Amino acid sequence: MPENPQITVAVLGTGIMGLPMAANIAAAGLAVRAWNRTRDKAEPLAERGCTVVDTPAEAVAGADFVVTMLSDGAAVQDVVEQAGPFQAVWLQMSTVGVDWTGRLAALARRSGVAFVDAPVLGTRKPAEDGALVVLAAGPEDLRERCAPVFDAVGSRTLWAGAAGAASRLKLAANAWVLALTNGTAESIRLAQVLGVDPRLFLEAITGGALDVPYAHLKGGAMIDGEFPLAFAARHAAKDARLALEAAGDAVDLAGTRAALAHLDAAIDAGHGDEDMATLYYGLEGRPAGDGDAR
Repeated sequence: MPENPQITVAVLGTGIMGLPMAANIAAAGLAVRAWNRTRDKAEPLAERGCTVVDTPAEAVAGADFVVTMLSDGAAVQDVVEQAGPFQAVWLQMSTVGVDWTGRLAALARRSGVAFVDAPVLGTRKPAEDGALVVLAAGPEDLRERCAPVFDAVGSRTLWAGAAGAASRLKLAANAWVLALTNGTAESIRLAQVLGVDPRLFLEAITGGALDVPYAHLKGGAMIDGEFPLAFAARHAAKDARLALEAAGDAVDLAGTRAALAHLDAAIDAGHGDEDMATLYYGLEGRPAGDGDAR
């Protein structure tokens, strides 16, 4: 028997992140109705205890929570409007930036819907492991109520304040991830140009104050020229633009701008649907398929 038979969660968007999140919510004993624009991508969830439906309206009907995990703010608004009126708590877990979070919160207010701004830190593997970090912001009286859903998808939940604060925090975290990935690519490539084995760079930072597991993960992929998909380059570029838009003229996000330039070059070379570590290719503007990274 489900542990929480009274709780029904509608998951709108079952892509690389939404699918494992929906599976983990179901595994926690909550009833899940899953919808995706391309139904085939949601079908694997049927074997994992979820009900796959054809429309957003079917998913949200009578649900206690609606989770949106879609590509951008415009997609979220479009799908929620397709869903029609609902009384569930809306957990907006997509990364959509400051402006779109405000628009979606306003849409929720007009509709009389409780809204929680809740983007996540982590990519495919943490999503599969239920080990995301949920950055949540919204009414304090909803915190305990949201816990079963957030606990199912994440290792911890960090409440940041009123709606909008979590999305702002996510942008700050994304700027760091982008700069770190790009900095790793630059050091790997510089070592290669200088005739140094780039693995020695990773060995040099191991175990010290400069060590970051993420650098080894992405740096190893760059050196091997093998990029298992954790987060697509085109989505990383979207996130970079959101951070730059939010920063405006108030702060020079040079690391984010450099990452975006390299991501755009990699996307132009045909790597947009590959992992964001392929920004490595953007350092030289190498065409898609032009050898490996070694």
